[in-house]
Amino acid sequence: MQFDHILIRYGEMALKGKNIKKFIIRLQENIQHKLKEYPNTKVKRTQGRMFVLLNGHDPEPIIDICKNIFGIQSLSLAIKAENDIDAIKDAALSALKSGEDVKRFKVSVKRIEKGFPMGSQAMNQELGGHLLSNTEGYTVDVHQPDLTIKVEIRSEGTYITSRVIPGLGGLPVGTSGKSLLLLSGGIDSPVAGYLAMKRGVQIEAIHFHSPPFTSERAKQKVLDLAESLTKYGSSIKIHIVPFTKLQQEIFREMPDGYAMTIMRRMMIRISEKVSEKESILSMTTGDNLGQVASQTMESMNAINEVTNYPILRPLITMDKQEIIEISHAINTYQTSILPHEDCCTIFVPKSPKTKPKRDKISQIESTKDFTNLIEEAVNEIEVVKITDKKQVAAFEDLL
Repeated sequence: MQFDHILIRYGEMALKGKNIKKFIIRLQENIQHKLKEYPNTKVKRTQGRMFVLLNGHDPEPIIDICKNIFGIQSLSLAIKAENDIDAIKDAALSALKSGEDVKRFKVSVKRIEKGFPMGSQAMNQELGGHLLSNTEGYTVDVHQPDLTIKVEIRSEGTYITSRVIPGLGGLPVGTSGKSLLLLSGGIDSPVAGYLAMKRGVQIEAIHFHSPPFTSERAKQKVLDLAESLTKYGSSIKIHIVPFTKLQQEIFREMPDGYAMTIMRRMMIRISEKVSEKESILSMTTGDNLGQVASQTMESMNAINEVTNYPILRPLITMDKQEIIEISHAINTYQTSILPHEDCCTIFVPKSPKTKPKRDKISQIESTKDFTNLIEEAVNEIEVVKITDKKQVAAFEDLL
């Protein structure tokens, strides 16, 4: 017998009480979307479990896809057998023989279908004896097994699994609303996007592009980072803001020490306008407390003043090494360190204020009317849509 199903387990979602159904349905939709290249597969739900029917497909590439879908706590290859003792024995034997470097095993039976004629403990003993008598070199070890043969007897059939493969956990993308990720070309913001997605957030992105000071390669770098993030969700729409005129005006007209904070306030204002148009309820940044001048508590307070939108900062308590480790794990690090500068690194004040006060920033900013430049930048935004594996569409979107 061959493995014909993948059993999907979800952890935190099980705590959602009356709301669990919407989480499960969204997870099912997300899995089916990710498996669109395998048209014969089918995702089905049953009580407390979800299964992918393989229908002849090689399971390994499908497992690789499912391991990167938020909401899946763990998964296992499964054999479905009829609720017949002999059929279950045959399937359990196949599952045991599929294990590599296995000498000690354990059988764990869960009888959900109470109409099955044999209880769980009796089935444990029956199956353990059958496996020992039909193999050589194996022993039963209930405390430290190399492999656990799990048997779930359900009304529609019995599922036999062995290897448990960890998933990413978290919540299904799309269950926690939408957020606009301020995506630079650095290490931090892609990691922030990934962590927001892990909490069920669907992201769009906004990038501030300042040609000719930032190159087309810098823009492509950001598109590539967004493409890496689609591995963990669906397509991502990126709003590319032409920021040159506004940025130059800020650094020409504003005092040097305050220019960086004012620039970030302008970014938030533009991001808010995009969020309003796209029905997005929050923004997400790669801010980390105390790394640079714009990330002190005082700077964040001054930047937050210009919006009532919540600003999510998933990296706020992490040290840099933790962030780098995640960027390696999600395969964005090598792209992030490419030497193509973004708009935040091309105009750097010699002595930026690390503890700007709100009233002082507002007073300085009020000496210059940036309204027209903000509107011009918003009206000239370019929108690029990134799908799971390629950048498929670029078009002008006049807000």
